[in-house]
Amino acid sequence: MREAYPVERAVGIEHFVSESDGTGGRLRASPEDFRVREVERFDTEPADADPAAYPHLVVRATLREWDTNDFAKRLSDALGISRERVSWAGTKDKYAVTTQLFTLRKVDPSDLADVSIYEADIEVLGRAGRGLEFGDLAGNEFEIAVRDAENPDNAEPVRDELVEWSGSPLGVPNFFGQQRFGSRRPVTHDVGLHVVRGEWEEAVRAYVANPYETEPEGSQRARREAADAFEERDWQAALDAVPARLGFERAMANQLVESGGDRPEDFRAALEAVPSNLQRLFVNAAQSYAYNEILSERLERGLPFDRPVAGDVACFAEEVDGVTLPDPDREQRVTERRVETVTRHCERGRAFVTAPLVGTETELADGEPGEIEREVLDELDLEPADFDLPGEFHSTGTRRAILVRTDLEIDREDEDAVGFDFTLPKGSYATVVLREFMKNDPAEE
Repeated sequence: MREAYPVERAVGIEHFVSESDGTGGRLRASPEDFRVREVERFDTEPADADPAAYPHLVVRATLREWDTNDFAKRLSDALGISRERVSWAGTKDKYAVTTQLFTLRKVDPSDLADVSIYEADIEVLGRAGRGLEFGDLAGNEFEIAVRDAENPDNAEPVRDELVEWSGSPLGVPNFFGQQRFGSRRPVTHDVGLHVVRGEWEEAVRAYVANPYETEPEGSQRARREAADAFEERDWQAALDAVPARLGFERAMANQLVESGGDRPEDFRAALEAVPSNLQRLFVNAAQSYAYNEILSERLERGLPFDRPVAGDVACFAEEVDGVTLPDPDREQRVTERRVETVTRHCERGRAFVTAPLVGTETELADGEPGEIEREVLDELDLEPADFDLPGEFHSTGTRRAILVRTDLEIDREDEDAVGFDFTLPKGSYATVVLREFMKNDPAEE
């Protein structure tokens, strides 16, 4: 198998499954070259519905070059409300044009009348009885243009290889992409691993004071200064070292200044100084890293992704607005007697093989798949009970399909670009599909 790049291996992605050279080229030459639109799955009432019964205003926002967290903060500031009153179903790429839903708790349509945010178009859809939660969507539609491709004709051979590897429609390993861990600074899983191990100080240090060679030099310098301050346990110096643009890092350092940073609970409080969704992301990233490593080991051993072997845990799927959506709550252990039956379900798109996002309620697979899962967790010094954590860091875990399928169309009408149009179920990454086609080193993008 073709080896992945070092920055990919750092997040558990060890291989490509297609051997053909890629197209090369550039993603996001402009934000308009990377368009994402949610396949919505959230019921709303009319905007004039009783706000006492339906306290959440539902809006659809089309954003250009906005990080989802940053936009939520900017919108909450414009409305004069807490950031915690803004919710959404999925985090989107910053360097893109994205269309997605947000809910705003205890906000009226009239409150938005004077809100004007640069490169953001906000449309009121209605009201809801609850706020959006992570995963409240069916999937995402992508329209992506790859510019300046050195070998545009390579797109077709790669597609043929992927179909041969996975069956039709084409599939790729359902890895968590680079942005799950930080595109320029993939450290969120390191933070999460420290959290799960109860290493609160090490977790804060990893987030605030760990420079990464692919981030801007100014940020690297600030983190080196912060690292020196951590050694001296001079929290004011750490705060002074961190520039305003690193807002979450400053929030952590400021909390250490206030608490004194003498006890483990002070460092936990520093981690809790950032938004709750980012707290959850730390642990989610640790789970995602272990999951990626499990998929990579399965590839290394030559086990199939499009069908089960004895010992696997499969889940069934449903069709939602044209998206095939694996349902990890409807799972079945694949015994030797059930292999052929579950294989037929997989061939028809009705079931998928899964791997764990480990948490307190995780039950590992049997047979060789279970052996892989246990070996990876042992290497990471993790076990399900470790995820019995306080507050937002707690996770019961789930399972996730190891293969993502899509009816991908290659568009060559634009002479200056290779176009890719496809839809993915929620939680799957367009960049994971495109890495097979482009074969670019993410560190050089």
